[in-house]
Amino acid sequence: MRVLVQRVTSARVVVDGVSVGEIHPDGQGLVALVGVTHDDDADVASRMADKLWRLRILDGELSAADVGAPILVVSQFTLYANTVKGRRPSWNAAAPRAVAEPVVSAFADALRGLGAHVETGVFGADMAVELVNDGPVTLMLEL
Repeated sequence: MRVLVQRVTSARVVVDGVSVGEIHPDGQGLVALVGVTHDDDADVASRMADKLWRLRILDGELSAADVGAPILVVSQFTLYANTVKGRRPSWNAAAPRAVAEPVVSAFADALRGLGAHVETGVFGADMAVELVNDGPVTLMLEL
């Protein structure tokens, strides 16, 4: 599992012209772009959720857990693109929908279980993600 996390001052996901997930934190929040590979499962999702929730990347070296920062979770299979050879990415390392969708859901649910306010995109949809990156701060998390 890979999570590209961005610290933001606002963010939203739009599908077919409709906002389906939106955060406007009183301060800072996080956008988590989530990629799933073949052997990921709910346990991996839970451990990654805990890592993200407690990651000290907000002002004052605080975590989302410390300040109750909201998190926007968006599925992103392209995080597993292989671009080593040629000019056409390979998606072989990305899990198929039947594996990935429940893992992304488990990740969002695990964050909620930790106390996070979580908004999400729509799995597999053509999404427009709008955000204001704060800092900018962008990190890749892996387990």
